[in-house]
Amino acid sequence: MLKVNTLFIMTASILVLLMTPGLAFFYGGLVNRRHANNMLLTVFMMCGLAVILWITVGYSLSFSGNHWGIVGNLNNILMIHVPIDAITKTGIPIGDYAMFMMMFAIITPAIFCGSVVGHGRFNFLVMFTICWSIFVYYPLVHMVWAPHGLLARLGAVDFAGGLVVHVNAGITALILSAWVGRRKDVHSRRKDVHSQRNNLSWVLIGTALLWIGWYGFNAGSALAVNDTVVQAMLTTTISCSSAMVTWMLLDRYQFNHVTLAGVCNGAITGLVAITPGAGYVTLGGSMIIGIVGAIVSQYFITKIKPHLPIDDVVDAFGCHGVSGIWGSIATGIFASHQISHLVPNGLLFGGGLHLLLVQIFVTLLTIIFIGVMDIILIKLLSIVLPVSIDNEKLAAIQSK
Repeated sequence: MLKVNTLFIMTASILVLLMTPGLAFFYGGLVNRRHANNMLLTVFMMCGLAVILWITVGYSLSFSGNHWGIVGNLNNILMIHVPIDAITKTGIPIGDYAMFMMMFAIITPAIFCGSVVGHGRFNFLVMFTICWSIFVYYPLVHMVWAPHGLLARLGAVDFAGGLVVHVNAGITALILSAWVGRRKDVHSRRKDVHSQRNNLSWVLIGTALLWIGWYGFNAGSALAVNDTVVQAMLTTTISCSSAMVTWMLLDRYQFNHVTLAGVCNGAITGLVAITPGAGYVTLGGSMIIGIVGAIVSQYFITKIKPHLPIDDVVDAFGCHGVSGIWGSIATGIFASHQISHLVPNGLLFGGGLHLLLVQIFVTLLTIIFIGVMDIILIKLLSIVLPVSIDNEKLAAIQSK
């Protein structure tokens, strides 16, 4: 066992865990004050639910065995027969790696659950999260990160969870929001949706916690103290800062003023966009990835979303889904074999179209898989559980 690598991953795990209460603050500050406590509950309860699911079946379905390259098996239920002291290639115990991966399993459902808090049923969200983890998240982890996974064999490059976490959570948030529907009677009561923010100080605190935790998220994905860690920390910082400033400039140009919520959203989009290629792209590439991530996410949120029949109250798809998709594709453009020998050169470094086309293809496959499975799960669960709060009832609650 390499003690320095083991300690590094333990620290990274703690940082990633910090992201979930950070997300709770971020979302809790964005929503209406009446829904703030419900948002905090919905996001933070994932720290309990997701851990139990991961230990019970998650690790086994993700990394034990292989069925068609899509999912593992149940031979390691409750992590029975898992040699947690066995050493991986980077010198860390399997138990340390399992803990690190557990933190990803916590933050991912927390991202999409926040999108429908206030108009989605809590009981439905809990049951959906359980089924989604088993039938969507764990298979996707297997497909991307297990050695014999389908997308891994196709050549998918996902350094820290662009597909597994952000595209996954973003698409799920979009589908859930569309299914629940828009609260027309509630939004019509106020012309300025920003007046419904609970506490922008929470948003800033949440953003800061997420930014700090993201170093564990991205740099920790190197799974060792090496040159890749330094590269991932630098690209993460540069992309986040570039996206933040870009969003600020866009708000100034379009609306003639800068908002704290917009600056914080910009920072998040930069962090999301760089996640798939954090350890594989150049510093200049990370700046472009952050800038474009902010542009496409801000455009979707301000220009496209208002015309869609969805009510994603925290813009989970706009920030995580849109920037996650861009980041995954951008990895095929900016990846450099000189930065990491684990990836081929992207389009701008003499690799031609190969990696770019692979990234586009695996991203589309991921979106299709998530979309189909989400719709099936929602349809089946809606037979026995109500999905949304009745709009008239919600309006009555808001008027009290």
